[in-house]
Amino acid sequence: MKHKADIGVFGGSGFYSLIDNVEEVFIDTPFGAPSDKLAIGVIGGKRVAFLPRHGKDHSIPPHKINYRANLWAMKELGVKEIIGPCAAGSLIPEFKPGDFVVSDQFINATSGRIDTFFEGPNVNHISAADPYCPKLRKLAYTKGRELGIPIHEKGTIVVINGPRFSTRAESRYFSLIGGQVINMTQYPEGYLAKELGICYVNIALITDYDAGLEGREDIVPVEHQAVLEVFEANIDKLKRLIVKMIESMDDSNADCHVGL
Repeated sequence: MKHKADIGVFGGSGFYSLIDNVEEVFIDTPFGAPSDKLAIGVIGGKRVAFLPRHGKDHSIPPHKINYRANLWAMKELGVKEIIGPCAAGSLIPEFKPGDFVVSDQFINATSGRIDTFFEGPNVNHISAADPYCPKLRKLAYTKGRELGIPIHEKGTIVVINGPRFSTRAESRYFSLIGGQVINMTQYPEGYLAKELGICYVNIALITDYDAGLEGREDIVPVEHQAVLEVFEANIDKLKRLIVKMIESMDDSNADCHVGL
C-alpha cells in the first residue's frame, strides 16, 4: 500500500486542522468499511492518520461503529501507536467537568458488539489485565501537566452500549464496582488495538457527572447539549495535548506488553 502512517488518532473531523496537506484515503477491510475516509498528514515529522469514529457527520451511533474495520484500516497503514480521545462522564466527585483522565482500566458493560479478530481457525487468548499502553499513558499525563491541563494519571472507564445515558441506579452500580469514568466507545476499540499489537492510549475528557452523584442533589443528570458545550470549551486543550504527544512519540513499542 502506498499510503503509510506512523501514528493514528480517533477523533472528529475538527482534528484535521492539526495537519497540513491532508490527503484523504478510503481503506477497505475484510470486516467491511471503516467509519469514514482516513485523513493522512504530517505533525512533528511523523505521518499521522485521523479517523472520525462516528463518521464526519457524526451519523454512526456508538453501538453501530465498525470497530474492527477502523482498527484494521489503521493497521493497514502501518500505524503502531494510537491516541483514542473521547468525551466521558464522571462517576466520582474528584473527576470534574473539564478534567482529563488517562484511563488505565476498563469495565465492559456493552452487549452485542463484535469484539475480537480471533474467530477461528486462528484463535489466540490475549491478556487484557493492563489494557492501555503504559508508555503512552505516561506521555499523555506528562504532556498534560506541562500544558497546565487538569489531568488525572489513571482511572477506570466503564463502557456502556449507548446511545442512551445511564439511569441513576446504573450510575450508582457502576460507581460501586469501581468505575470512575463512563463512556460509550472505549470498548472494544482499545482492546482490538491490543489484539493487533498496536499501542493504544485513551484520554477521556470529562464533560458531565453522568446521572448525578449520590448525596449531591445540586448536580443534575447529564444532557446531550451540556456534553457538547463542555467538549467544545475544551477541544483546543485536547488538540494541543495531542500535538505535544505526537511530537514526542516514536514507533518503538518494545517496552509495551501488547498484542501478539
